[in-house]
Amino acid sequence: MSVSQSVPSEKAAGFEVTNRMVFAIAVPMTLAYLTTPLLGIVDTAVVGQFGDAALIGGLAIGAILFDVVFIMFNFLRMGTTGFVAQAVGREDTTEQQAIFWRAILIALGGGLLLLPLAPLIREVGLWLMAPGDAVAEATRTYVTIRFLAAPFTLVNYAILGLLLGQARAVAALIVQSLINGINIVLSIALGLWLEWNVAGVAWATVIGESVVAVGALVWLWHGFDRRHAPSRARIFDRPSFLALIALNRDIMIRSLALVAAFALFTRIGAQFGAVTLAANAILMNFFFIAGYYLDGFAVAAEQLVGRAIGGRHPKPFWRAIRLTALWGFVLAGFTTLVVLVVGNWFIDLMTTAEDVRAEARPFLAWAAFTAIAGVLAFQMDGVYIGATWSVDMRNMMLLSLAVFIACGYGLTPVFGNHGLWFALNLFLGLRGLTLLALLPSRAERVFG
Repeated sequence: MSVSQSVPSEKAAGFEVTNRMVFAIAVPMTLAYLTTPLLGIVDTAVVGQFGDAALIGGLAIGAILFDVVFIMFNFLRMGTTGFVAQAVGREDTTEQQAIFWRAILIALGGGLLLLPLAPLIREVGLWLMAPGDAVAEATRTYVTIRFLAAPFTLVNYAILGLLLGQARAVAALIVQSLINGINIVLSIALGLWLEWNVAGVAWATVIGESVVAVGALVWLWHGFDRRHAPSRARIFDRPSFLALIALNRDIMIRSLALVAAFALFTRIGAQFGAVTLAANAILMNFFFIAGYYLDGFAVAAEQLVGRAIGGRHPKPFWRAIRLTALWGFVLAGFTTLVVLVVGNWFIDLMTTAEDVRAEARPFLAWAAFTAIAGVLAFQMDGVYIGATWSVDMRNMMLLSLAVFIACGYGLTPVFGNHGLWFALNLFLGLRGLTLLALLPSRAERVFG
């Protein structure tokens, strides 16, 4: 299938955004995101079979290091999606291919640059984490091997960005599922059956990422319409490269600020003792579960808004925003009700410690409300990524983080853990509301 065939031609009047169109993107991506925690569970279970806590700790620390490093390259997925969706809206098939090859070149360059830096990143991470010697040794084994997958991991970011920008969510689901599926099978085979433990899990990631990256590249290459192939000069167009890199800067700052907020939530909660820390960790699972489908609707907003921006079509732009917000709030409201009804049962399922159970229950309502508080935060991120308004995303994230820090440290001495949960919900709500407030003026600049 060629790129031009994958996206139907639209008339100048625009295109109609329907509920079916929204769900056709959101549902596959929700399913794709759900495969990631499954992979983490399998990897932990495989390593856990060896009965050595140091191996589990090494795997956990290694995973954190990679999350921090690769969050700096999120723009390869997000930025590619936004720019490709806008090219789809302009019906510019050549630019869609050019954007993709720019992202691939940056992915390969970034991945190859990470390889010689791997030992330094590994040792700095271990210095900051300060684990015991046995855990550090397991981390070194895992990180050293897994960094070999860096170029392929970043290439897969670009591949997913292209597919989502073209609204080929089922294809993106297949790619993501293949990455995690191969990884899961090989983690069991190499880590458990061959008894390579942490090294086997790391090699499973390298093989899964590389096989899918090469296979997907070949598949996409054969599917591109050669009649609209971009010239080398167009691919290497300097302003276009700089636009993608500038987007990287803003998304990276935004992503690091988001990580900082959740890290501070954990740090402040730890001041109340181990029992409260454990209770908060259990309750945060309710927010993470809601995040899977909210991310799906955010991706739908990315594609549909980007497409409308590219074609200068205000009607589908606003309809995409209304529908993704509507379904986000409907499902988040349902999640909140379910959590309020069965939340105590879930808490009991997650831990047998009676003191942790008793500590978690008074804060269940706060945790249940995070789904509703986070709807606009996720959706507006999708809208602004699709529109490539990254500066606003960065600035509103930093503002929300500043408010969270002030409330987190200011309210907890008076209200304890209730103050911390209030600060988290305020952080989530403020992110979405501030971006929503800016939306009319930003749209006016585009549509007039």
